[in-house]
Amino acid sequence: MSTYSPPPDHTIPIVYEDEFLIVANKPSGLLSVPGRGEDKQDCLISRVQRTHPTALIVHRLDMETSGLIMLALSPEIHKALSISFQCRTINKQYHAIVDGHPEQSEGTIDLPLIADWPNRPRQKVDFDVGKPSVTHWKLVDKIKGDSSRVELTPITGRSHQLRVHMLSIGHPILGDSLYGDREGQQKASRLLLHACSLGFSHPVKKQPIIVSDPAPF
Repeated sequence: MSTYSPPPDHTIPIVYEDEFLIVANKPSGLLSVPGRGEDKQDCLISRVQRTHPTALIVHRLDMETSGLIMLALSPEIHKALSISFQCRTINKQYHAIVDGHPEQSEGTIDLPLIADWPNRPRQKVDFDVGKPSVTHWKLVDKIKGDSSRVELTPITGRSHQLRVHMLSIGHPILGDSLYGDREGQQKASRLLLHACSLGFSHPVKKQPIIVSDPAPF
């Protein structure tokens, strides 16, 4: 990332809140946590902590991805939620606009991923040393102009997983400056990927909770 230009410093929308945790709506173009260098300190967690000083980030979204992100309000809740993510008991869904029209209405992508070290921060498929990575996808709608809206459900949480997996089946996400081709980048002013749903069992109340936010595209 050569130049970091985060969106205007507005208050981060809080979609769900109780005394234990919050779910915020991260805008596209904002880092989840601080990056390297003084120019990359403005991020989701720093903005949220202005109004919720004890907030601790539980998971991350790519800078270009928008949508729901969970934060704990104490170390104890942070530990409990982190374990839930590690055990894959938190259900995440995304919406994306991809290039082309998939021939099938749904499918599963099971391709191991690993960092492409000479080309960081890119990731790549590697059947020898890659980590298991699984994504379920479903066609939502075919859009005029040879693109499609898809629903993506990651089972694992590898870096750039959804972006690399959709590229691997020939339908890169539009606006992807890292993995998309020039034509796909020109079709959108941002990465058209949004975390639209989080489903989890509350770590204290022990009740199922689903938090949703529609994609802004």
